[in-house]
Amino acid sequence: MYALRNKVQLIGNLGADPEIKTLDGGKKMARFNMATNESYNNSKGEKVTETQWHQVVAWGKAAELTEKFLFKGSEVAIEGKLVNRVYNNKEGEKKYITEVQLNEMLLLGEKKKES
Repeated sequence: MYALRNKVQLIGNLGADPEIKTLDGGKKMARFNMATNESYNNSKGEKVTETQWHQVVAWGKAAELTEKFLFKGSEVAIEGKLVNRVYNNKEGEKKYITEVQLNEMLLLGEKKKES
């Protein structure tokens, strides 16, 4: 049961190409936004689709796979955990961020074409 304490599973599409950074020591970090959609019928019987955006961050091997295979529009299933961060922006205001730290992913659409 310990593995269920902080676990997130999402299926969605990337809103833009992932942002990749190589840190000191060669470790890679990838960051991307992912949209998930939920559809339902409202009281008038009309189909309504709601979109939620999620910020995802990947480290190490997961970041390398993200760089190689994901691009804007990619459909992907991810599993990870929620991570909260606090930082001060340039104006000195405190900002709070919740993001999904990627552990595993499964490509559901086409893989990135080699250049």
